Amino acid sequence: MDHLERLENRSIHLLREAYSCIPNLAMLWSIGKDSTALLHLARKAFFGHVPFPLIHIDTNYKIPEMTAYRDRLALEWKLTMIVGRNDAALAQKRTFPDGAVDRITCCRLLKTQALKDVLSGQGLRLKLNHSTGGYEPDPSREPYTGVIAGIRADEEGSRSKERYFSPRDTESRWDLGDQPPEFWDQYKTDFAPGTHVRIHPLLDWREVDVWEYIDREAVPTVSLYYDQGEGRRYRSLGCHPCTSPVESTARTPKEIVAELRTGKFKDIAERSGRAQDLEDRGTLEELRRDGYM
Repeated sequence: MDHLERLENRSIHLLREAYSCIPNLAMLWSIGKDSTALLHLARKAFFGHVPFPLIHIDTNYKIPEMTAYRDRLALEWKLTMIVGRNDAALAQKRTFPDGAVDRITCCRLLKTQALKDVLSGQGLRLKLNHSTGGYEPDPSREPYTGVIAGIRADEEGSRSKERYFSPRDTESRWDLGDQPPEFWDQYKTDFAPGTHVRIHPLLDWREVDVWEYIDREAVPTVSLYYDQGEGRRYRSLGCHPCTSPVESTARTPKEIVAELRTGKFKDIAERSGRAQDLEDRGTLEELRRDGYM
């Protein structure tokens, strides 16, 4: 196997292992390239069918192309699509764009709290109706025991401390000092009752690996990643008030790979266009300890 085939093989093994060992499983889909590549891997792992729901946390500040792409692909691929949102914080205007809180607090409210609430079943769950194309309240309130996420160790400092199977407590809190060892492709999958588990099949992938895989597999990705003729594109996607495009003329995954290997973005941090990361003084790790993606 070549490098990408080895990465793909391990990710598919992790997806199947998680599905066989952890009940009430779900997968996060941020609409970004990593989680979309992970979605493609899930379809490969289960022969075209994704046997668990996809969860998207909608902050109400996503770029419109992202949600349009989400719904189009969810309908085309017949995905069980769940959307979570912190309507209370939005109604009270406790957000950074409203000037009420800083960026990190906004992330904590609109992302971390919304995610914890949708996973526990205590918060809003909207489910895509494939007949109407609209979203309706999901009658299920059963907590998700495990959630698959498309994080990579090279993205940001706190993510490099993760495991493939990462236990959290009942409040989704992460204890960095109490993680199971993972040697020789042996993973701990039996956890005490009440443990919430995060599964990270892309942990060993790099940004360039993801783009090479997207190119090789023709994975459909949102158009925001590519230059549309203005000499700009997004390298990392988040909420529009906190995410800036980069100067780039790359129009295809192959051209993005060239930029990452030998061009202007070689050795430049992927999330350098994310404002909350630029403000970070260890608070992103604190957010992740509290349940952030």
